[in-house]
Amino acid sequence: MVLSKQINPDNLIKEAGDHTPLHGHRNRLHSSSGHTLSSPYGARYGTSTVPKYKLPAKGAEAKTAYQIIHDELTLDGSPNLNLASFVHTWMPEEANKLMMENLSKNLIDQDEYPMTTIIHTRCVSILADLWNAPDSQHAVGTATTGSSEAIQLGGLAIKRLWQEKRKAAGKSIHEPGPNIVMGANAQVALEKFARYFEVECRLVPISHESRYCLDPKKVMQYVDENTIGVYVILGSTYTGHYEPVKEISDLLDEYEAKTGHSVPIHVDGASGGFIAPFATPKLEWDFRIPRVVSINTSGHKFGLAYVGVGWVVWRSKEYLPKDLIFELHYLGSVEYSFSLNFSRPAHPIIAQYFNFLHLGREGYRAVALDDMKNARLLSRALENSGLFEVLSDIHRPSVSASTGIRGAIGFDETNIDNYIPGLPVVSFRFSEAYRKQNPDVQQKWVQTLLRAKGWIVPNYELAPDLENIEILRVVVRESVTADMIDRLLADTVEIAEELAKQDSPVRALSALDGHRSTEAHHGSLDKGHASKYNGTYAKTC
Repeated sequence: MVLSKQINPDNLIKEAGDHTPLHGHRNRLHSSSGHTLSSPYGARYGTSTVPKYKLPAKGAEAKTAYQIIHDELTLDGSPNLNLASFVHTWMPEEANKLMMENLSKNLIDQDEYPMTTIIHTRCVSILADLWNAPDSQHAVGTATTGSSEAIQLGGLAIKRLWQEKRKAAGKSIHEPGPNIVMGANAQVALEKFARYFEVECRLVPISHESRYCLDPKKVMQYVDENTIGVYVILGSTYTGHYEPVKEISDLLDEYEAKTGHSVPIHVDGASGGFIAPFATPKLEWDFRIPRVVSINTSGHKFGLAYVGVGWVVWRSKEYLPKDLIFELHYLGSVEYSFSLNFSRPAHPIIAQYFNFLHLGREGYRAVALDDMKNARLLSRALENSGLFEVLSDIHRPSVSASTGIRGAIGFDETNIDNYIPGLPVVSFRFSEAYRKQNPDVQQKWVQTLLRAKGWIVPNYELAPDLENIEILRVVVRESVTADMIDRLLADTVEIAEELAKQDSPVRALSALDGHRSTEAHHGSLDKGHASKYNGTYAKTC
């Protein structure tokens, strides 16, 4: 018998459930189909099935509603094992308490919650100082729901500035219209700005030589008098590489000297904005470069706060056009707003300020260095296995370390300054030798088999021009410990080896025999040490 390829699980459940005749119809008592939910606690709490996509006619008790939703959410993956995400997943108990105490506060109500407003202002000034703004105490910036909103605001500001200059010069702002330049590796939020706000998006092709991100050798081919700015990414989501902000700024300086056209830079520091200042403070990428007019970051990434907070800061007031600022008179006092959203929760900003007070520069640096250390550990181990090649570079010596220091006094592997700067991200793929020996093994099977062990590690193509290359990527966050790296490596190597032997993800899955970490032999018995199995459920040794 040939099985149907169009099996509908909902129908299977619907037909398999218990049915009771009622007026010629069958009453579904225990079915999750038919757009209804059935709770295993129904008898205990006196709860019948509830509709999935319609408001129930009668509500349930709070504890019942909690239990139903709680149990459904257990089907989600573990946040700590989600190595695909840059988003932070843990905060101290005191931070959780502060957030719970302030869940009901609305950030926009500045007159009602004046202390929350002051904390918001302090956070903006702290970031401006961290990024070396000329006058951090009078910095201009705002909290956002994340870097996506912050990127839109940064883009809107430079678009308005370009329009003002064009109008002052008596030139059209419509023909041929504005454009913005970014690498083809740009995160979708940057392209969203261009599409949503009618700006031509000019994507600079990436290459191996450009380290899979914005190529300074090609960028000027895309710049003209209608370029409102260049988005430079401090930490590519693909491979974690920092794009060369200073080098691109120097090229734009030369362009302005020749043409008179000034093209600003907005730095997308979604991840790097909270890594570079602490791990590599000497690196020039921020407001120390005059051409950088605005920077965004995500507090809920390496800012170590829970999801829901981002930031954008401008170099000074002159770079935030007045027509983007709204004066409000109906909330109890005169207030100003220049964000895309209006009402928003205040507790993520409070969580961010908690981190600033709790960690300070020393604490943030310690976390960043530990993340980098663990990322280097994984990178080296993957390469040493011979099964994988690593595309990210944070474990490789910088040019200065390779030429001078390394040969003269030896190479200090614990010194972050000796390595190529970047995010604690490990991007890797099957090695060339592995691919040649196992041409039928698909790399995406590794993602699936790791998921069977609980790990969430994405496998995806690089940006256009290199989309034929698939990579696996691990984001090493604070919660990704060295012990987790050990177990992840053991699982990844085991999967790659079994795929090479079995030539099938199904066979490889059946062959996997658990974790083979470096601690696996501690306290364990050798094979055959116990008495032989005789078919019963258990037998004493």
